[in-house]
Amino acid sequence: MKISNSNRAVLRVCDKLYRKYHNSINLNLTTLFNKYVDKSSVSSWNSVIAELARSGDSVEALRAFSYMRKLSLKPDRSTFPCAIKSCSALSDIYSGKQAHQQAFVFGLGSDLFVSSALIDMYAKCGQIQDAKKLFDEIPQRNVVSWTSMIAGYVQNDNAAGAIALFKDLVIEGSENEKGKEAYIDSVAIVSVLSACSRVSRKSVTEAVHGFLIKRGFEDILGVGNTLMDAYAKCGEVGISRKVFDGMIERDEISWNSMIAVYAQNGLSAEALKMFADMVREGRVSYNAVTLSAVLLGCAHSGALQMGKCVHDQVIKMHLEENIFVGTSIIDMYCKCGRVKMARRAFERMKEKNVKSWTAMIAGYGMHGHAREALEVFNEMIRTKVKPNYVTLVSVLAACSHAGLLDEAWHWFKAMEPKFDIEPGVEHYACMVDLLGRAGFLKEAYDLIKEMKVRPDFVVWGSLLAACRTYKNLELAEISARKLFELDPTNCGYYVLLSNIYADSGRWKDVERMRILIKNLGLVKPPGFSLVEVKSRIHVFLVGDKEHPQHEKIYEFLGKLTLKLQEVGYIPNMASALHDIDEEEKQMTLKVHSEKLAVAFGVMNTVPGTTIQIIKNLRVCGDCHTAIKLISKIVNREIVVRDSKRFHHFRDGICSCGDYW
Repeated sequence: MKISNSNRAVLRVCDKLYRKYHNSINLNLTTLFNKYVDKSSVSSWNSVIAELARSGDSVEALRAFSYMRKLSLKPDRSTFPCAIKSCSALSDIYSGKQAHQQAFVFGLGSDLFVSSALIDMYAKCGQIQDAKKLFDEIPQRNVVSWTSMIAGYVQNDNAAGAIALFKDLVIEGSENEKGKEAYIDSVAIVSVLSACSRVSRKSVTEAVHGFLIKRGFEDILGVGNTLMDAYAKCGEVGISRKVFDGMIERDEISWNSMIAVYAQNGLSAEALKMFADMVREGRVSYNAVTLSAVLLGCAHSGALQMGKCVHDQVIKMHLEENIFVGTSIIDMYCKCGRVKMARRAFERMKEKNVKSWTAMIAGYGMHGHAREALEVFNEMIRTKVKPNYVTLVSVLAACSHAGLLDEAWHWFKAMEPKFDIEPGVEHYACMVDLLGRAGFLKEAYDLIKEMKVRPDFVVWGSLLAACRTYKNLELAEISARKLFELDPTNCGYYVLLSNIYADSGRWKDVERMRILIKNLGLVKPPGFSLVEVKSRIHVFLVGDKEHPQHEKIYEFLGKLTLKLQEVGYIPNMASALHDIDEEEKQMTLKVHSEKLAVAFGVMNTVPGTTIQIIKNLRVCGDCHTAIKLISKIVNREIVVRDSKRFHHFRDGICSCGDYW
């Protein structure tokens, strides 16, 4: 809406007076306007309402609209869109319906700009059916009304409806224009790409991508940013990067999105490199969102030193009180093995939300500190912060890591009556894991049969792992059959069942599993370990000879093995494959990736330095025993984060108490 120069001058005067007096006397812009402006001018009222709505002062905008109506002035097609926009901003459905009724009374109900604003208002207030009804009643729609309805579907979690409506827009436009292409702007493209992000189907995203290239939208910044996110949600990280590289212009959203895509997909090295490129290029300043994404990358890779550097930057930028950054710092320290530092960061937060509390509970849980996790959870309840679905998963996981069966049952049974949270598959998985590791296999199986949701591969996998520990072949075969249906390409389940057969001396079944694995072309994912030394991440595979120091590592590991044998270490052959001879088993165990990473860490750090290892798989029993003894021999704390939890080795003892 165009505002006249005279009205702009009035607004500037009102704003100046408001800034001067608002702290000392009860004045607002409406009061000043009434005092200094001709109250009979509709255009002046429109100017004030528009400026207030545009500046985000929605309450004052509606107050001005209400006062205008009390003066019996007739609103026009410029008045209603701004007033309705203020209702949307406040999610005020009552005022929105009043504005709708008045627009109808004044004959503006079918006006395109008014109706588009009403569609947006109903959608943002969660009344999507009313929005669609209004949309269907519009005799001649334009791109704004179409876009408002598409965006409304996205906002109300109906991405499929948004995409279907976009197709209708393209078809209707072509038909109305007799073969000409429908007019579609970049705002509509961004809305439909947002829907693509939610349906996460590559074919749909590619179709919209082809359309936007054809229409010449590929160089528009907002379109590029949303397209990058849409491909990322489909798991196409490589295509997201191609979109990023092809962008003529990039802003902080572009960089933040790409860093977050890498971090969320476990590509921590790429995320950290992208951040370094952003800093080096210097065209865009990083912000709280950037640092949160970088902290996530540090958390996944265990890059503690880099995480500390980012934390220092957070302090310099006075972002510690930012609830999202603060939560990311807690998560980073927990996942880098520094739960005490995480707790200090948690205590420094002046404001905490449910995610902050959950991050601290989960952190304690993954380190095996279940009692502390439960204390934080109880404190959370006392402070009237309502736990969510993920919070209860974290509580039950903490109990599972420490074997607290009674406490886990208490909170599992309290979920619905106390917190109105229905147990989901993750909660059941925690309980099955806890029961299985405690030896209650029948109870675990009974619980699975009672589940209100379909058990997933995590649930059955927990039971299968317990079956090997307690040599329950009958339940192992039941679990394995379910796993082969749910996750048929996961070689680990076939190998685990084969090992259970071997433990029972059923060699024909072992051979049958070996043939099945071969015929299906399955390959067990390689185990690898990461260790951070001097701010660099080093990766080791089983029997790794690619590292520049591999000869020195094996020489050092050989000497270390002799010292281990002197203190009574005997290799645990159960941790090796059954189909190789004893000598080869010993050699295989000797070169497991976590042992190589530990040896490298000890060799390349000063005495007393904590060695931090990340393992992508569960640490095997033999390595667990060996690292306990190594921690005593070299007088170091060795922290290992495996796929299940953290192990803190010190003085020949592990924090897990050999319960993992």
